[in-house]
Amino acid sequence: MRKIAVTIAREYGSGGRIIGRDLADELGFAFYDKELISLAAAESGFHEDFIKTMENRKASGFLYNIYMTYNELPIQEQVFIAQSNIIKDIAERESCVIIGRCADYVLSGTESCVRIFIHAPLEWRIEMVRDQYKEGLGDLRCCIRRQDKDRAAYYNFFTQQKWGHAQNYHLCIDSSVGIAPSVELLKKYVEEFAGQNF
Repeated sequence: MRKIAVTIAREYGSGGRIIGRDLADELGFAFYDKELISLAAAESGFHEDFIKTMENRKASGFLYNIYMTYNELPIQEQVFIAQSNIIKDIAERESCVIIGRCADYVLSGTESCVRIFIHAPLEWRIEMVRDQYKEGLGDLRCCIRRQDKDRAAYYNFFTQQKWGHAQNYHLCIDSSVGIAPSVELLKKYVEEFAGQNF
């Protein structure tokens, strides 16, 4: 049987990472999120902390001009390419769930890729963030909107598509029904997808 790659893009605080991890466990798939930072660091030669800082930033005009003077590509694009190469290698090697990092776009030409977007109402996400991080993050409403804005800008820049736009995904779900029901729904969808395509 061919390998299945499940990509999960998500609004901040929607529980997408938890859902992805639990889905990977249910399906017996490998799970990748922050692990991609270490792998991309090894591939690119950049430090992990630097990649973490760069991975949600699109190339700016100022940085673009500086790095074009010394390199063929701006640094954000080098990081994006390194992560994209890792994502492609992983998807060829094993069935997996990959969180974020434009993986849906990177694997869009792959017929064995299930592309998912997870969203939830803002108030539900505020409670989720408060419960997950157990500490005051200041104005959570503002923090969540800023994170979503950064994710959208990064995705839109590198993919030339619109983050969260339903046509970019096989399935968009509202996770406020709960983590466990969301996992169960996605598991059934992935199993059906695998059954019909392989």
